[in-house]
Amino acid sequence: MESLFIGAKEASRTLLVLSDEKRREVLCRVADAIEQHMADILLANGQDLSRMDKDNPLYDRLLLNESRIRGIANDMRHVAGLPTPLGQITKANTLPNGIRLHRVSVPYGVIGVVYEARPNVTYDVFSLCFKSGNACVLKGGKDAEQSNLCAVGIIRQVLEQTGIDPRCITLLPATHEATQAMLTAVGYVDVCIPRGSRRLIDFVRDHARVPVIETGAGVVHIYFDKDGDLEKGKRIVDNAKTRRVSVCNALDCLVIHKDREKDLQALLSPMQDRVTFHYGDYGTEWMSYDLSIKVVDSLDEAIDFIGKHTSGHSESIITENEAAARRFENEVDAACIYWNLPTSFTDGGQFGLGAEIGISTQKMGPRGPMGLEEITTYKWIVEGDGQVRP
Repeated sequence: MESLFIGAKEASRTLLVLSDEKRREVLCRVADAIEQHMADILLANGQDLSRMDKDNPLYDRLLLNESRIRGIANDMRHVAGLPTPLGQITKANTLPNGIRLHRVSVPYGVIGVVYEARPNVTYDVFSLCFKSGNACVLKGGKDAEQSNLCAVGIIRQVLEQTGIDPRCITLLPATHEATQAMLTAVGYVDVCIPRGSRRLIDFVRDHARVPVIETGAGVVHIYFDKDGDLEKGKRIVDNAKTRRVSVCNALDCLVIHKDREKDLQALLSPMQDRVTFHYGDYGTEWMSYDLSIKVVDSLDEAIDFIGKHTSGHSESIITENEAAARRFENEVDAACIYWNLPTSFTDGGQFGLGAEIGISTQKMGPRGPMGLEEITTYKWIVEGDGQVRP
């Protein structure tokens, strides 16, 4: 396993000399290859799907079809065309002694990602890492093993054709031992990002010896205020809950003011035949057609309730009262706060980032959807003319 990490580290250094034009060219060629190999991708994905129960909440995440594959390719082209995040001067100063300081954005080096049944992550992570000059080491789940092997094979073929070290994307075996190896790959993996269930994220955080950015787990609320618009609310709540129930930005709990409880049946009517409602199970990330309901007496109680049960991912308020919305925005602690919008917008593509490497729910470092800027660090360039420190 160590040889794989050494190879990724060596490959990361070769990426430093690539021009942004070269990165753009390679990503566009990979996008073309994805569409050209659609039949191979669907075949591999079908093998994975055949081993999973269709009622499993992860089934939809695992599923690839022609539309989703074309979307993956288009997302990669979009990332290719974004401005480079590298070489950006974020601070500059000349000291009284003439020393010139510049803080410049640079790659992390090697980014490790542990994820479950999400084959699209393989493509998204590669595109963002390659564009930002990072090598990536991937540890996918057993459920998506064939899909991931196919994806990395297509990407590496293009890299070899374009003279790029193919080790800049490395797929580890789909075993628990490989996860443990990544988490302890000190000196090789510069940061590890888990994407998946709360259990996966907790395991990575508790066992890692390399730096970790927590992402993904979403216990998501929408508060329907006493001044909420019913028609807006029906659309927003339905979209947040039923658009894709297995994703981390899907609605888990509807909080409603007691003065609007009479409108609850109408508010839930678009999803009435699909969703099971619970007056309890608060703090649950459902990932299914289930929804918790909580009735509160006031905005204060809503904010307090959400504060006790949120995972810090995405929270929304539906109201026509600007003062209530501003309080919600200010006092609710989460990476993304919405006013009169569904939480389904928490997505790197929707935020204009092209794609995302994850949704960070922590406060140190990146927070929310992580695009190109969020997977770079910086170094100080210090220049002078022979000055010495007194």
